[in-house]
Amino acid sequence: MQAVSWMGKKNMQLKEVPRPMVTDPTDVLLRVTNTAICGSDLHLYLHGMPGLKSGDVLGHEFMGVVEEVGESVTNLKRGDRVLVAFDIACGQCFFCNHGYQSSCDSTNPSKVQEAMYGQAAGGFFGYSHLTGGYQGGQAEFVRVPFGDINCLKVPEGLTDHEALFLTDILPTAWHANEMGEVHEGDVVAIWGAGPVGILAAHVAQHRGARRVIMIDSVQDRLDFVKQKLPGVETLNYKEKETVSALREMTADEPGRGPDVVIEAAGFHYSKSWLHAIEMKLQVETDTADMLNEMITAVRKGGRISIVGVYVGYVNHLNIGAFMEKQLTMRGGQTPTQRYWPTLLPKVQAGELKPSMVITHVLPLEQAPKGFQLFNDKQDGCIKVVLQPGPTAAVTMAPAGST
Repeated sequence: MQAVSWMGKKNMQLKEVPRPMVTDPTDVLLRVTNTAICGSDLHLYLHGMPGLKSGDVLGHEFMGVVEEVGESVTNLKRGDRVLVAFDIACGQCFFCNHGYQSSCDSTNPSKVQEAMYGQAAGGFFGYSHLTGGYQGGQAEFVRVPFGDINCLKVPEGLTDHEALFLTDILPTAWHANEMGEVHEGDVVAIWGAGPVGILAAHVAQHRGARRVIMIDSVQDRLDFVKQKLPGVETLNYKEKETVSALREMTADEPGRGPDVVIEAAGFHYSKSWLHAIEMKLQVETDTADMLNEMITAVRKGGRISIVGVYVGYVNHLNIGAFMEKQLTMRGGQTPTQRYWPTLLPKVQAGELKPSMVITHVLPLEQAPKGFQLFNDKQDGCIKVVLQPGPTAAVTMAPAGST
């Protein structure tokens, strides 16, 4: 079968690889119909990460049609249209039973991650051997372990594109708001106007936030946000320094700062020469630039929520300000399965419209072009969806479309 393989930094290739098979009784074999390039895939594309090997198949936002099921699968059958959680859960361990499916104790055998973090997180599709070494979904077929737990049937009446982002970025956006305890009347500032940041703003508005401020340096993306989400304010940090601008924008607020700040960008966006040099010299793996901005900008007693990808260590974190301002910081990979019962009805009812972020639909064989478009932010690119098979067509969604 054909699959998108990481062959080195900035080197994605379509390769012929063995078609996966059902190997365990709880497995599902899926024929992929739609698969997206995630912002976290760009971290691998640009920088690699520990445990990523040449030839690894990427992709963790995918859906399709059930081709085959293992003998212990009870909820699914051949021909079912399903979407798949990016995080792989067993459904039986302590963490799965307490709603932390992305921290499943049974699906990630990586001893490296256990050594780095004290305990390994759960397994993820297509995200290196550090997260279990599972083949990703940017392929014609994929094996889904624990299929009854990790697949969700797509109801009649929902298109693939309307359902697709229940795999990751919509639950991640919801998780960002949950960790930040966003509620009615809050002022929320979001770093990163990529797909997750845009949907985090969408969710914040849905939950009743009084003001939502989106921060980025790409004006096209900020304009896209204003088109899609009327009422969201924008801040281009290339034009105004972030913290002082937020101070000015929230000067009349009782807390003189956002109630909640959300990090939806990730570890590799260094804004200062110091962190750029330290990352280049490998004396830190991640940068604290945006974390320090958030700590400084949020009001006293405020909440910090981190869903951008961080891998290891940062230097120069302003822990003193964090402590003295009485802040709360939470982060983590979203437990996708926990949020499906909440989010699926909202998507069905049109209350949440995650497909708004799709700008490009490409055949699977054009994945290298898709990665380049997404990384370079060319042609108004916000989100790329790849379609395996002969019926795939190139689509460039107009900037104002939904």
